[in-house]
Amino acid sequence: MKKNTKLVLLTALITCLITTGTCIAAFGSANTPGSSEDPLVSKSYVDAALAYEVVHTTAGQSLIGGAGTEMILRSGEATAIDNGSNGISDLTSGADLMSGVSVQTNHLLLVPRADGRGILTSTECYVMVRGEYTLK
Repeated sequence: MKKNTKLVLLTALITCLITTGTCIAAFGSANTPGSSEDPLVSKSYVDAALAYEVVHTTAGQSLIGGAGTEMILRSGEATAIDNGSNGISDLTSGADLMSGVSVQTNHLLLVPRADGRGILTSTECYVMVRGEYTLK
């Protein structure tokens, strides 16, 4: 009986040591907030990186996007502007919109490269834009 008690205690002690070592290794290697592995960011950075900007256009204006720019036509009428060989990506419908094709409201558009792609407004429009753009 005494031998079994020693074996149970030894097993419990080894289990505790292994568990404690694992916990120390897991929590001891956590990244420190503000370090290069886990940087802190400012509210202005998050707003600039994640927020959409509402852009108001008048009839006949072009909204040309930069690389990776996202656009959502909220009101009005507009057509796509391509780069001569490739269109603007309509991620909502899964289509490639070439010049002259109508842009549907509330569809997410993506400009893959800064090569002149965007939208041409036919009426007054409100467009939500995330990323770089030029209004002409």
